[in-house]
This record gives sequence, C-alpha cells and structure tokens, in this order.
Amino acid sequence: MTASPSSRHRDGPPADTATAPGADPAPHARSGPVRVLVADDQPVVLRGFTAVLDAQPDLAVVGAAGDGAEAVRLARETRPDVVLLDIRMPKMDGIEAARRILADGPARIIMITTFDLDDYVYDALTAGASGFLLKDVRANDLAEAVRTVARGDALLAPKITRRLIAEFSRQRRRQRPESGPGPLGAGPGPLTPRETEVLRLIARGLSNAEIAAALVVTEHTVKTHVARLLAKLGLRDRTQAVIHAYETGLVSPGR
Repeated sequence: MTASPSSRHRDGPPADTATAPGADPAPHARSGPVRVLVADDQPVVLRGFTAVLDAQPDLAVVGAAGDGAEAVRLARETRPDVVLLDIRMPKMDGIEAARRILADGPARIIMITTFDLDDYVYDALTAGASGFLLKDVRANDLAEAVRTVARGDALLAPKITRRLIAEFSRQRRRQRPESGPGPLGAGPGPLTPRETEVLRLIARGLSNAEIAAALVVTEHTVKTHVARLLAKLGLRDRTQAVIHAYETGLVSPGR
C-alpha cells in the first residue's frame, strides 16, 4: 500500500513551530489536521480504521500499511504525527516497527492489540508506544485516542491499561537479574519532592488538571513539573513516566 489518497492531507512533511514552555513534548506543533499512519495486516481492520479516522475533520490519514516494514517506509516518507501499529504483522512486527519509527522522528505510537498478547503489550510500551487499543475499539474512542496522544498525553485512562503496566512491571522486576538492565529512565534521585509527587499522580492516571486540583497549583505549574521530570529522567512522555514509576516502586497496585 501507499500513502492515503485523502484529499484533506497535506503533501510533504508539516512545518514545525515552537512549543509552548512547560508543555509536554509533542511530535509537531500543528495548524492543520493531525497526520495519521495506520498499519495492520488485516485488510478489514485497516480499511475500517482508515475510514473512521479520515472522516474526522481534525484528522487526516496520510498512509496505510499492511506490514511493519511498509509502515516504517511510509513513516519516513509522510512524517505522521500519530502511528497506529498492529503488534503482530508479517515481515516486521509492530514493536520493532515502533522502535525504528521513533528512531527516525518524534511520532506518537498507538499499538493495536488484543487481550491475549501478554508481554507484547509491555514490550510495546517500553519501546516507546504512548498506549494501546483493542481492535474492537469503538469509532469515537479510536478518534479520541489519536487526539489524546497527538496532544502529548498518555493513552492510559482505562483502568485495564494501568493494571497491565503494573503487572508487567512487577513481572519484569522479578525476572530482571541483578546485573541486568535497570528500569526505564534514570533513577528517581534527581527529582524534587514536588516532582516526585507529580510523577506519583501521573502514574495513578490523573490528568494535568486533576493534578493541579490535588496539589492546589495552576495547571501551567503542573505542566512545568511534568516537562522537568521527563527531562531529568530521560523519558519520552507520560506513558514512559508511568512505567518508570511502577518499575522503581514509586507506585504499586492499590497505592
């Protein structure tokens, strides 16, 4: 497959503009629609997702791929803001495709999956994905998920996602040998007490507005704390921050 023939998408890569201070990192500051690339080896799913997303006035599908290798190629050609990747695809799986796409540029990745993929979900998140969706996701939820990650937010609102991350982080800590790789990001030492508290609240799934209300500060102040803690820990986005919080024991299920 090739780039989508949608009449609404812009040819060539989008122009970058400055990002507001304190904002979470985002792939591109946009004045036009969010550019989306979809990759799935099931034609019905690929056509369905493409049709739903391209029908949204603020979204534009710039490419559709039937395997991971094609997704990587199209991502290089079209520079999408958000990429939806099926975890299991021929030629190259979605996890490896995600790693290569993120190595080439600052796109956001949403993994398309089912409940029975176990460790694949965790591996996708640690590879840099901003979240995951089930293939039977409702049309409205699919479009909103793309908007969510395009804003730089983690796709972690559903409780099942946080439970999965918590469980996989616990398993990974048990399985990791003493001399093996440490948790994602640097250690929690560089963070101030307030930044640590913000990280804990992010891991619990709170939005910036909810964190601001809990800490009795402005939302702008929260955004500043989020940007600083991501930079200190060497993390890409809020999703990786959640994984880091669980892997280091800052947050555990039920806390």
